[in-house]
Amino acid sequence: MPKIPYGRQHIDEDDIRAVAETLRSDFLTTGPKVGEFEQAVANFCNVQHGVAVCNGTAALHAAMFALGIGSGDEVIVPPMTFAASANCVLYMGGTPVFADVQEGSLLIDPAKVKEKITSNTKAIIAVDYTGQPCNWEALRSLADKHNLALVADGCHALGASYKDRKVGSIADMTVFSFHPVKHVATGEGGMILTDDAELDAKLRTFRNHGITTDARTREESGAWFYEMVELGYNYRITDIQAALGVSQMAKLPAFLERRREIAKRYDKSFAGTNVIPLAVSEEVEHAYHLYVVRLANRDEVYTMLRDAGIFAQVHYIPVHLHPYYQEKLGTGEGLCPIAEAAYKEILSLPMYPGLTDQEQDYVIKTVLELA
Repeated sequence: MPKIPYGRQHIDEDDIRAVAETLRSDFLTTGPKVGEFEQAVANFCNVQHGVAVCNGTAALHAAMFALGIGSGDEVIVPPMTFAASANCVLYMGGTPVFADVQEGSLLIDPAKVKEKITSNTKAIIAVDYTGQPCNWEALRSLADKHNLALVADGCHALGASYKDRKVGSIADMTVFSFHPVKHVATGEGGMILTDDAELDAKLRTFRNHGITTDARTREESGAWFYEMVELGYNYRITDIQAALGVSQMAKLPAFLERRREIAKRYDKSFAGTNVIPLAVSEEVEHAYHLYVVRLANRDEVYTMLRDAGIFAQVHYIPVHLHPYYQEKLGTGEGLCPIAEAAYKEILSLPMYPGLTDQEQDYVIKTVLELA
C-alpha cells in the first residue's frame, strides 16, 4: 500500500552538499550564510530587507514587537489559519479580533475587517491561505484610511503574486515560514520582509535578545562591547539552516511550477463532481502550498483515505474555536460562521513537488470513489 502525505520536503544532493560545506566552515550560526539567505529571499520578492529567524511563529512575534503592539491594542486576524497567526498578538499582550472569511476562497473578507475596526485597532494580519494572496488592494485601502499597520502572513505564499506584485512586497511586513512542508525548507525557519529600515532594525535587535550587535559583528569590528536595549528573544536561525535555504531558493521556481501543474490536474479531474476546490481569483498567481477541497462527507473520506495510504489533512480548525481562545477570550461558535461551516467540509489533498503523476492519479481516483 502506498503512503502519500499531504506535504513533504524535497531535498537533493545539492542541498546536502551545501549543508555539509557549512558544517566544515568557521560559522555554524550568526555567520555569512544567514545574510546570504536573507538577501536571496528579499531579492526574489523585490524587497529591501529580510530578517531570518528560527521559525515562522518567531517571525510573527517579531513583527508584532516591531509594531509596538501591547496591552489594549487590537489586531484583526482571520480565523482560518494556524493558531500562530493570532497567538503572536497575545504574546505582546494585545487582543486578536477575528474577522470572518469569504465563502469561495476562505481568505479574510475586507468587508468583515472593516466592521471590526475600532479606536483600539492597531494592525491587520491577513493570511494568504493555501498560497492564494488576499485582496491586498482593499486591505491596504482600509489600513491607510484608519492608519493601521498591514502585515501579511505569507507562510503559505512564497512565490505567489497579487496583480503582478509578489507576496513579500505588498504589506508593511510579510512573514514567511520554511517548515519542511512549505515551498522552501530549512528544517525550521522563518523570515520577515520589509522595505522599512526602522522596522528592519527593530526586528534584528528583537531576534538577538534585544542586543544591538551579534557575535560575528563584534568579531569583525574587534570590539567586545554590547548593550541590551530591548527585551528580546533568542530567535536566531543557524548558518546550517540558512545554507539549506540558499540552496532551496535556487529551486523555488521549479517547485512552484510543479505545484501549479499538480493543481491544474486536480482542477481538471474534479470539475463537475462532488469534490469542490476553493475559488481562485483571476488577479493572483497562486503558490499552492495547499490544495484544499470541500466535501459533504469530509470526515468519512478522511478516514477512508488513510486506510488507502493517503494521508490528507484538515487546515484548519478555526482559531477562535480552540479551547484556549474560548476559555481565555470568550470566543466560540457563531463568531465567524463562514469559517465554521467550511471547517466541517475542508480537506487538504497531497501537494508537494515530489508527488508523481501516478501517485496523484491514485489520489484523484480514490477521492472520487469516496466523495
